[in-house]
Amino acid sequence: MDVFHLRDQLIEDYRSYVSSFMAIRDARIRERVETSLTGGLLWPEPRIGLNPAFEPGGWVDDLVAQGLLHPECERIFRVDKSKANPGGRRMRLHRHQVDAIREARAGHNYVLTTGTGSGKSLSYIVPIVDHVLRRGSGQGVQAIVVYPMNALANSQANELEKFLSAGYPAGQSPVTFRRYTGQEDDEERRAILADAPDLILTNYVMLELILTRVRDRQLVTAANGLKFLVLDELHTYRGRQGADVALLVRRVREACEAEELQCVGTSATLATGGSYDDQQAEIARVAGLLFGTKVAPSSGIGETLQRATPAGVDAGSVVAAPEALRERVASEAPPAADYDAFVADPLSGWIESTFGVEDRDGRLVRVAPLSIGGTDGAAAGLERATGLDRSRCAEAIQRQLLAGYAARHPDTGFPAFAFRLHQFQRGILRARTGT
Repeated sequence: MDVFHLRDQLIEDYRSYVSSFMAIRDARIRERVETSLTGGLLWPEPRIGLNPAFEPGGWVDDLVAQGLLHPECERIFRVDKSKANPGGRRMRLHRHQVDAIREARAGHNYVLTTGTGSGKSLSYIVPIVDHVLRRGSGQGVQAIVVYPMNALANSQANELEKFLSAGYPAGQSPVTFRRYTGQEDDEERRAILADAPDLILTNYVMLELILTRVRDRQLVTAANGLKFLVLDELHTYRGRQGADVALLVRRVREACEAEELQCVGTSATLATGGSYDDQQAEIARVAGLLFGTKVAPSSGIGETLQRATPAGVDAGSVVAAPEALRERVASEAPPAADYDAFVADPLSGWIESTFGVEDRDGRLVRVAPLSIGGTDGAAAGLERATGLDRSRCAEAIQRQLLAGYAARHPDTGFPAFAFRLHQFQRGILRARTGT
């Protein structure tokens, strides 16, 4: 799918809809409105952001061989498991995921603050599954994962189904889990209460009800000695709601007599400004307030990024030696389909520096999403670097981004460029004029 073509088609449909009931008689007003619409007043230029590459942390089977994970994890955590291919392919974790597993094995509370597409859920699912496998399934509720929205719990349930059910005979999952969010009918609820799963997926309102409702009391009893309590999307708990959830965490610890409870939080971001160490210290402080227990700054885990393109091919070196870049943009040849050839392309390096990552204080960080068009857009920047026509630069950028998604790493299957297109649309403006 060409997402740029799809975007243009959607915007054209919206333009046609908006224009269909406009009949402006005054020429000056009509000209002003048409100029504003053409300039993107209601549909500004979309912004592009790359999901960057992450530093690898190790293959699951290697972590099993090291004793960091239970042997059954090698069978559970596989890529592309399905009914047709229950064995799937071996999985490689990111460095921040492995760091989280080590924190969990050490018995620490921890917080993972990584961006979209970084696999945050595996940072707590793998340690939970590992713990259940070591202790044994069927020992009551050993972990509760709290989501701010039921949609997130539903999505996670589908992912767990792939890992814990695919590749095993029906009803013989090595770790049991259930969603308990208030969406269940009476039969499902009774089944959960009668046979408590190892892992419960819920929301903070439902967790409050579990602690207070008499009919759910046996679930609290089943969670005696609870090991893991996870708060996903930690940044959503602010103000009064944050205070409510902080008190809820303390009540869960007391009600479940969870003396060795490990609290885990995940978030896209919790702190901005200052150095990386300053941010981790602030994250640990906020998490400690929510969890009601100590969180060491060293237990704040951030993402460790790496370039997909060679380290020497960055924006600075491209500007210093623009001929290779200019020749590439001017060429009619399509982008390379081979992964290694694609990432060696000078245009690929320029795009990753523009939409993906930048060096900040010796650490790679994500750059803010940027539009392709417009006076401050990427195409204008490429025009300045190459001296070529801006429309040609825009076309080259779009073509390279699409090719980057198709170019897959031979070992992991990850695309060279997994990018997102952010399109904002404003509502229709209405004005009344008087005479």
